[in-house]
Amino acid sequence: MPTKDERLIGKILTEEKTITPAELETAIAAQKKTGEFICTTLVKLGVSSQDKIFTALSKQLGIPYVTIKDKTINPSIIQKVPAKFASHYKIIPIEFKNNRITIAMTNPLDVRTLDDIRLLLEFDVIEALAFEMEIEEAIRKYYGVGADTIEKIISQKTSETIIEAKTKTEDVGSHAEEASIMKFVNQILTEAIKDRATDIHIEPFNNGLRIRFRIDGVLYNVNIPETIKYFHLAIVSRIKVMAEMNIAERRMPQDGRIKIKVNSEELDLRISTVPTTFGEAVHMRILGTNLFFALERLGLSTENLKLIETIITKPHGVIFVTGPTGSGKSTTLYAALSRINSENIKIITIEDPVEYQLKGINQIQIFTKIGLNFATALRHILRHDPDVMMVGEVRDSETAEIAIRAALTGHLVFSTLHTNDAAGAITRLLDMGIEPFLVSSSLECLIAQRLVRLICQKCKTPLAEDKQKEIIAQIQNGQTPKIDTPIYEGKGCQECRFTGFKGRTAIYEILPVTEKIREMVLKHESSQKIKQQAIALGMVTLRNDGIRKVLQGLTTYPEVLRVTQQEELPI
Repeated sequence: MPTKDERLIGKILTEEKTITPAELETAIAAQKKTGEFICTTLVKLGVSSQDKIFTALSKQLGIPYVTIKDKTINPSIIQKVPAKFASHYKIIPIEFKNNRITIAMTNPLDVRTLDDIRLLLEFDVIEALAFEMEIEEAIRKYYGVGADTIEKIISQKTSETIIEAKTKTEDVGSHAEEASIMKFVNQILTEAIKDRATDIHIEPFNNGLRIRFRIDGVLYNVNIPETIKYFHLAIVSRIKVMAEMNIAERRMPQDGRIKIKVNSEELDLRISTVPTTFGEAVHMRILGTNLFFALERLGLSTENLKLIETIITKPHGVIFVTGPTGSGKSTTLYAALSRINSENIKIITIEDPVEYQLKGINQIQIFTKIGLNFATALRHILRHDPDVMMVGEVRDSETAEIAIRAALTGHLVFSTLHTNDAAGAITRLLDMGIEPFLVSSSLECLIAQRLVRLICQKCKTPLAEDKQKEIIAQIQNGQTPKIDTPIYEGKGCQECRFTGFKGRTAIYEILPVTEKIREMVLKHESSQKIKQQAIALGMVTLRNDGIRKVLQGLTTYPEVLRVTQQEELPI
C-alpha cells in the first residue's frame, strides 16, 4: 500500500502535470498488489517515462536526478558501502568527495532510511534520485549476484572457519543447510530466470569459482563476489540436496532434477555434476513445464511450414531432425507432435530425459542403469499399438534399424541425429550399417536446423550505408535481381544487456525424400550430390534460409555466418 511519502510524490507528479489524477489512482491500485515503489509502478504501466517522472521530482525537491546506466562508478567508491546495506536499502554510491558520499536512491522522502545510512556510513550523505530498476542492476553489476548474502556469511565467521569450510569435507552438509547458502542459490536461480538463461554453469578453478549463464545460445560471465570461492562445496551440496542427489559422492558424475515455482510458473531444472581437478562442476538446464508448442512460432517460412504440415500427416515413414546439441531439435519435434496429437491416434515417445510434458501423449524416460535404453524401449512400445512414435535420439545402429523397420510396418517415426545438414543424415545412417534399401524405402523427410539470435527490437537500427553495400554484395555474390532491402543491426541497450540481440528463432533446411532422392540413396551417391539434387528440386539451405531472415530484418548477417557452413551454391 502506498506510504505517506509515496502519496506526496504522487501529488507532486500530478501538480507538475507529469501524470493525471486518474493515472495516479490506477498506479496506486496496481501498487497495492506488487508492493513496489510508486514511481516504479508508474513507469512499468507506461503512464510516463522514468526521465519525465524523476525530472519533475528533481525540480520540486531540489535533488539531482542521475541516470546510473550511463555512469561508470569507481570500485573504490563502491567499497565504501557494504553490499548488505546497498541491497537492503536499494541504494548505490556514485561519488565521493571531501568526505561526502553521494548516494543514489529511489525515494528521497524516506528520512528514516537516510538517517540509517548516515549512521552506518559515518559520512556526510548527499542524495541523488535514480530509477529503482537501474539501482538494482547497478548493485548486481558492481557487487555481484548474491554479494549481500556472501558478505553476511563471512561477517558471521572467522577467517579460520572459512578456510575450514573449503578444506574439510565432513562439515559441508551442515554448511549447505544454512539459510544464507540457500538464499544465495535462490538468488542465482532468480537472476538466471530474469535474464532468460537456458543454462547455468558453476565451474571451480584453482583461483576461484566462475558462474556463467547461457542466454540466447551464448555464454556470459555472472558477476559474483570473489569470496564465493570459499563456499563452493556448500553451494554444490545445497544444489545436490535440492535435486535429491548423493552429497557424499564427489568422485562420480551425478544427474538429478529440481522443480521450482517462479511467479506462478513451474520450471524444471535438469542438474548434472562432474568431478574436475578443482572440485565438482555443476550444470543446470532450465526448462519450462507448460510451454505451448506451435509450428507457426518456430521461424518456419510459409513454404516450409506448408511442407512440414504435409509431411507430418503421412501415415508411415521416418522423419529425422538433425543438428548439433542446443539447436532446437526437441522443440521442433514437440511442435510437430502437438500439431498431430488427437484422440484418434496414439503417440508414444522415448526420451532421455523427458524435457517437456505433453498432454495426451505417453512419454517414456530412458533409464540405462536398469537396461532401459532406446532400442529396448522401442521394441516394447511396438506392442502397445502406437500410430506415431518419437525416439529422442538415434545413437546406434540397433536403434536406427528398429526405428526404420517400425516405419516400414506402418508407423510414423520421429527422431533426431547429429549431422551438419539434412543430406548428411543419409550418410550417417549408411555409416551405421543400415542397408541402403531400408534407408531409401523408409525415409520421408530430413530436417536440419540451427538457432539464430533475433535483433533486439528496442535498439534495432539500419546499418551504415557502406556496411549495407558490403553485406549486400556478399549476399548477392554476383546474382540478380538487385537487393534493395535495408539490413539491420542492434546497437545494444539495457533491454538486451548491450548485446544487440534478444530472443532466438530457427533457420531450416528441409529435404523431402522424393523418388529421385531414393534412387540416389540406392546408388550410394555422396551427401553433396544428394544436397545439390535437393536444391535443384527447390530445397532452401540453412544459410539461405538465414539470409532470408536477414533481409526480413529479423537477424544479422554475421549471426547467420556464425551458425552455418559456407554454401558453394546460388541463393
